[in-house]
Amino acid sequence: MAKAIHTMVRVLDLDRSIDFYQRAFGLEVAERFDFDDFVLAYLRNDQSDFEIELTWNKDQAEPYSHGSGYGHLAVSVDDLDAEHSRFEAEGLEPNPVKEMFRDGDLLARFFFVQDPDGYKIEVLQQRGRYL
Repeated sequence: MAKAIHTMVRVLDLDRSIDFYQRAFGLEVAERFDFDDFVLAYLRNDQSDFEIELTWNKDQAEPYSHGSGYGHLAVSVDDLDAEHSRFEAEGLEPNPVKEMFRDGDLLARFFFVQDPDGYKIEVLQQRGRYL
């Protein structure tokens, strides 16, 4: 059986991206591998073993294109309203909190935020399937 271990995103400014993920989600650099042409930085926190791999290609001068295939990464939190307020206080510019219903029942409460490279991240209230 397969186990999901990480997702990778390419970043233009590694330090700026690490700072964002630390402030937004409490992710710390678990390991970092420096190569001649690129750097891999694996970020995680004590909530999960799943990691975000930030790949910085040293010769990349222009922002990356996300194409039409990338959607978003999702994380869940205990208190969505408190996290939204914290994001605002950190200057992370979260989108407004939204609610999604199915058959009249609340399915999800969430907001989106973008990292410095424009990758969308959905922040969901922990409940139901979003624990």
